Amino acid sequence: MAQRLALRRLLAVPARALGTSAARPSAFNVQDGGDFQERVVNSAKPVVVDFHAQWCGPCKILGPRLEKMVAKQEGKVVMAKVDIDDHTDLAIEYEDFLLVARRWEQKS
Repeated sequence: MAQRLALRRLLAVPARALGTSAARPSAFNVQDGGDFQERVVNSAKPVVVDFHAQWCGPCKILGPRLEKMVAKQEGKVVMAKVDIDDHTDLAIEYEDFLLVARRWEQKS
């Protein structure tokens, strides 16, 4: 009975109050170089790019925090997630940005 009541309350809450957007998610996974060009480089909105890897411990900590910060912007900013093992070419092309991020991470 308590579970049904909790479910009814949850279903009664508007999607916006839950922090979700039916129109477009605030974060997406980059599929390939063309997708990166279209959705990141040519984006009208500012894009936070998270270059990450499944084996990277700090990435697992930083990624969800970045997603929360971007979600709080309510669509003003989007986040692109690039797995460097799947998209090595993009990681190499944007290596300078990765180095800046790593230096910043070491200072904090």
